[in-house]
Amino acid sequence: MRFVGRLVRGILFWVLALALAFFVLCVFALGAVRVVDPPFTTVQAQRRIESLRSKTAYTKHYQFVPLARISLALQHAVIAAEDGRFFQHHGIDWKEVQNVVDADLEEGQLSRGASTITQQLVKNLFLTTHRSVIRKGMEFSLAPVCDRILSKQRILELYLNVIEWGPGIYGAEAASRAWYGIPASAVNREQAARLAAILPAPRRRKPARMNQYSAQILHRMQQMGW
Repeated sequence: MRFVGRLVRGILFWVLALALAFFVLCVFALGAVRVVDPPFTTVQAQRRIESLRSKTAYTKHYQFVPLARISLALQHAVIAAEDGRFFQHHGIDWKEVQNVVDADLEEGQLSRGASTITQQLVKNLFLTTHRSVIRKGMEFSLAPVCDRILSKQRILELYLNVIEWGPGIYGAEAASRAWYGIPASAVNREQAARLAAILPAPRRRKPARMNQYSAQILHRMQQMGW
């Protein structure tokens, strides 16, 4: 029994040590992306590995562009769709978290998440799309640090450039060219709302089919003064 106890304590120690080391590494990486555009993300690496395992074709489309080269309509549509209080919270929207918890308790089941743009950026840069308590814990730990290290404009710029917008399509520039044949700077309100509408399931959804949800996003944009 003593041996088992020591073994369990040893495992817990190394798990915590590795988690702390990973956290510190991510903090240093966040400091780096203040001025360096990331050449790849963990989610992009995940998709590459998945394609190799399934032996399916995979082509990566990823072009990082400054925020000034992404239309305001697309910036506004994504904020309205994904994180309406982006400029008010500090990485985690506790008000939205409470709303989700209340809804889940009322329905008696776990439903939707309450991830902010900052949390989603952390997930894309350092974690994977696989759902787990550990991943969510890392998101909650790193998001406030990310908000502290990076400006809101830089967080938004990074987010719009690294998130998935289709199979092998990463970032606003690649998405705009893939779905509409135009640069991200030329995306109009209607196109922006449709692009934002596919973000919850970018590998399954297509902008042309997002009639109802894109209309809701356009309505939110209008309510927010955009």
